Amino acid sequence: MPKKESKKFFSPPRPQSSQRKQEKNSVVFVFSVVKSLSLILFIGLSACANQNPTQVQIPATSTPIPTTFPIRTPEIISIENSPLKNSIITSGDYLIRQQLPNGELAYQVNILNDDRAYASSDIRLMAGVGALYTICRVSVDSKYCTSADLALNHYLENLISNPEHFTGTCFYANGICPLGGATSTIDVIYKRWQATGDFTLEEKNLISIAIDSGYFIVSMRKPEGGFYHSFDPHFSGTADADYFITTFNGESLYALLQLYEMTENVFWLEQAHEINDFMITQPVSEDYAHAYAFSMFARLDELSQEDIAYTTEIANVIIAGQVRSLNPINSSISTATKIEALASIAQAFYLSDVEHAWLEREINTFITFVSARQIPDSNCGFEISYNIYEKYEGGIFSTCEDPSIRIDGVAHWINGITTFLEYKSMIGTK
Repeated sequence: MPKKESKKFFSPPRPQSSQRKQEKNSVVFVFSVVKSLSLILFIGLSACANQNPTQVQIPATSTPIPTTFPIRTPEIISIENSPLKNSIITSGDYLIRQQLPNGELAYQVNILNDDRAYASSDIRLMAGVGALYTICRVSVDSKYCTSADLALNHYLENLISNPEHFTGTCFYANGICPLGGATSTIDVIYKRWQATGDFTLEEKNLISIAIDSGYFIVSMRKPEGGFYHSFDPHFSGTADADYFITTFNGESLYALLQLYEMTENVFWLEQAHEINDFMITQPVSEDYAHAYAFSMFARLDELSQEDIAYTTEIANVIIAGQVRSLNPINSSISTATKIEALASIAQAFYLSDVEHAWLEREINTFITFVSARQIPDSNCGFEISYNIYEKYEGGIFSTCEDPSIRIDGVAHWINGITTFLEYKSMIGTK
């Protein structure tokens, strides 16, 4: 039997962060000192039931916990009216029309036969909630926030905490707590804060939920760098070292920077820098989440020359694959993530005084490809009847071979176009 590594969790303290580069963001924090606790993490190799796992002890640390949080107004970039802005608002209308009375969003539906019999992902559905908050902010129409609040209340039922077995709060889905559940929780709360400036949802304190999700993310860090991507909260709690999702590292980095912006607690910035230092030593991929993180580093702190070089490599990898990406049989979902990545990199370069105009032509190419899949348009030759138009207008169907609208495809489109239009606004004010 192959050996499988697991990581055993107890309730660790929340680490003290040291001051990093803060020329741009000087913040005063009020802390209350709590007792030092012991943090013990076990990493075991278990092949058979009669073998004992190898255990590794991590030194204990102490944690200061903020007693107050700054009341901050989110930084918002206004977007001018345009056909692209109308396009993403239409996608928001699609999400609302498909929503159930209990708040649940439609995961996937085939536009030709109305089939909805697909195994759903609550993490992707959370992405749809975040996209609704983005539309609320962009359109300045509260109906999208109302719809998103209904959905968020529904999906926050997946959150679980157990201080005896693991740190913070995790998002339970399909029998495990995937790392992406915590990152999507923070992302939705961040987008709601951008849209409303508020952290209260009925009796829920959303900033506390976001912070607890952040501590769960930090507890999943590997000693050598990166993260464990799956946690089993049952019994004593273990992390599966073999479970890996390509986007989770970048999404975790992005989520920690979102926490830093919301709380102004430099602990999250310190964690983000440490994780990024590891990530830029790894092979380059089309990592849209890492691209988002670079744009936030540029806005909230700064990019190093190593960061700029790595970001340029991400852009070049995306552009080099353009011909294959624009093949009619390919997915609009993955192409929409390319828009997100390149638009985020364009923002990062603009803010860092790095040449960025060369990215715009490439972004527009991908926009043209994805927009041709937005109902009522079809670059696959499908006959879009009035019935299809009425039900699915604004949705983005995936491929010519799979004409189904999936929630994350719509969310990536909304987020990508919003990021691009924000970039256009930024360069227009220079």
